[in-house]
Amino acid sequence: MFDINGWELLLLGVLAILILGPERLPEYAAKFGKFVRQARGMADRAKQQLKDEMGPEFSDVDWRAYDPRQYDPRKIVRDALSSPPEEDLEPNPAVDKPVSTPRGHDPSVPTPWDSEAT
Repeated sequence: MFDINGWELLLLGVLAILILGPERLPEYAAKFGKFVRQARGMADRAKQQLKDEMGPEFSDVDWRAYDPRQYDPRKIVRDALSSPPEEDLEPNPAVDKPVSTPRGHDPSVPTPWDSEAT
């Protein structure tokens, strides 16, 4: 989670001893342990509440199928480009009709306006 290796953890321990001193270190270690237990308890309660609210369908989901590490983007693109289209597209008359040219405003007709908007 924090990506701390053994040497870094040892260095943090030595720094804690130097900064806090040997007489206050047990007190702060106990506070840290209590904090970790409380955080773990809150996470477990939140997880349980989520499972209760989602219902039994939540536990039936196979989460391994949604793991993004199993997908290879190169394979997905290769398969999409090499496979033939699944259905033949037929021309749609509503889309294929020619576009009409826009008409300009006729100067003989007065411009519409809204008296409430001005």
